[in-house]
Amino acid sequence: MNKPSEPGDIASSLQFLKKKQGLPPVHNWNPPFCGDIDMRISRDGRWHYNGSPIGREAMVKLFSSVLRHDDDDCYYLVTPVEMVRIQVDDAPFVIVQAEVQSSDNGPEYLFITNIGDKVTLDKDHPLIMKEDSQTGEPAPYVRVRDRLNALINRNVFYQLVEEAVELPVEGGVELKITSQGEEYSLGRVEGGG
Repeated sequence: MNKPSEPGDIASSLQFLKKKQGLPPVHNWNPPFCGDIDMRISRDGRWHYNGSPIGREAMVKLFSSVLRHDDDDCYYLVTPVEMVRIQVDDAPFVIVQAEVQSSDNGPEYLFITNIGDKVTLDKDHPLIMKEDSQTGEPAPYVRVRDRLNALINRNVFYQLVEEAVELPVEGGVELKITSQGEEYSLGRVEGGG
């Protein structure tokens, strides 16, 4: 196993990406695993190196562009020549804003992540509802790309709940939103209506 790289080394090997449009094809790269690096993404979407927040937004965007979530449920920064494992507390991104727009298929939700990525809620980028294992509260996510999700922050989730349609179900109502002609459930409310 090779010695893990430092963030500066990884950034240097990715300078060629700045000139290309779109995201690099990290799912097609199979470089050697070089070990763990002391990098962590906290639940609020902040990136940390050696316990300190990474303050340079451009560096965070560069690292996020080569992030991959593999079948072993681990997260890696992947370049054509090396792969290092990092820690992710929950999801690597956070949805910080939602806008409803008109489309040929009716209303559509456009989500914006903490690093500025824009994602339309659709079949390829679905809403995924989970339950927080510690609090039992709903934990909503949106698939951003490949196997990478974004946690919807509390304010955006409350916005979605306010805009949701209440559909009667046994014992209460189910809250649903529609985007690109698809319905997405935000969960059930007992005795609501």
